[in-house]
Amino acid sequence: MTSARRSIAIGVLLLVAALVPLVAGDYYVNLLSQMMIAALLAASLNLLVGYAGLTSLGHASFLGVAAYSSAWLNLHSGLGPLASAPLALLGTLLVAAVFGWIALRASGLGFLMLTLALSQVLWGLAYRWVGVTEGDNGLRGLTRPQPLGLDLDSAAAFYWMALLVVTIALGLIALLVRSPFGAALRGTRDQPRRMSALGYDVWLIRWLTFVMAGFWAGVAGVLYIWYHQYIHPSSLSLQASAEVLLAVIAGGAGTLAGPVVGAVVVVFLKNFVSSYVERWNMLLGIVFLLIVLFLPEGLVPGVKRLLTRLRSGALRP
Repeated sequence: MTSARRSIAIGVLLLVAALVPLVAGDYYVNLLSQMMIAALLAASLNLLVGYAGLTSLGHASFLGVAAYSSAWLNLHSGLGPLASAPLALLGTLLVAAVFGWIALRASGLGFLMLTLALSQVLWGLAYRWVGVTEGDNGLRGLTRPQPLGLDLDSAAAFYWMALLVVTIALGLIALLVRSPFGAALRGTRDQPRRMSALGYDVWLIRWLTFVMAGFWAGVAGVLYIWYHQYIHPSSLSLQASAEVLLAVIAGGAGTLAGPVVGAVVVVFLKNFVSSYVERWNMLLGIVFLLIVLFLPEGLVPGVKRLLTRLRSGALRP
């Protein structure tokens, strides 16, 4: 697909997405809002997994840090939801910078285990630091912002705001991975020794990517707390990080659309299918198993490959 056709397709898709609240009920609009938040979180993790070749099992902790920071500032500092968001993102950036500095002392399995350990530290703090986080009760009693006097309490208004923020965020992530920095990042994934020999600082490139991935996860965390108006330690749990990693792998790591599609599948199974199937986790495992068996590269690259084969077969005499 040429760049012009791709731009037209994206424009049509955004137009259709913007019109959804006019024809769908609040339940489906809210479900789509959750999908967009999950898609941004998955896209941020994809910077590490897909483009840097670094598998993290603690990425949900950055969503939790941003959400908890925003919620606490909103409740105890007198700052509104909108004013507390930049401070929450700054705090998330600092946490990501420290975690990246620690985790990137290892690679492969060591990196994965360090990210898991660091995330479990934050998860434990969220449960035990009752004076700040309210422990298992979570932080509640929050409100949504009112930018420019707009009321985001309605499902449609929040959906349009989330669509705008997530579209801008995904666009900036796309620009990043297609930039010279993105090319250098893929080089550190494929040939780290050669990149180092060519004069690139492999560690610094990975660390900057880790920080940027944490920042975009923080943006997803701010949207998360605005949507739910409640935060619980489970948002930082291993299960939450595993779900977003599953979304990246199932959709197609190293692609722009893959994590978005994977997040849509995971949220759909978690929220919609679970209403009809009690053991939705088992169903999610079955779906993932089928993807690994028949589309090992992920849904988006796999479907693209199948369509290419069908087209080439149709063109043969």
